[in-house]
Amino acid sequence: MIHGRIISLATAGFSEIRDITTQVLEVADESALSEGIVNVFAIGSTASITTIEYEPALVADMEEALEKLWPKEMPTRHGSTWGDDNGFSHLRASFMGPGLTVPLHKGSLVLGTWQQIVVIDHDNNPRQREIFVQVVGQ
Repeated sequence: MIHGRIISLATAGFSEIRDITTQVLEVADESALSEGIVNVFAIGSTASITTIEYEPALVADMEEALEKLWPKEMPTRHGSTWGDDNGFSHLRASFMGPGLTVPLHKGSLVLGTWQQIVVIDHDNNPRQREIFVQVVGQ
């Protein structure tokens, strides 16, 4: 069986990190499946899905690390071509990836004690983000 739903959320951009674990759990529960996989996918080319221990210090560390790797002021050919100055956001999203697959076992997501599912909006403007969650299993 397959069950899917879109999660919508407003984000601030600039690599804001949002915990979406609860919403992903809700979709898994709606599916009524006990064994399978849960795919979480950011729709768009400037957002990422990953896991992190979602606590303020580590969130700040992640935001700082992303800024060191791909600074907001980083000149890019994309920004020069399109004039939107968000080339850095595309690079961040591409390197982190748009999706994540989490096992579903006995009706629960297989996540570590301190492991939360997050969306990171790398774009340089606030956005209404859509995350597609699909549960496949039995």
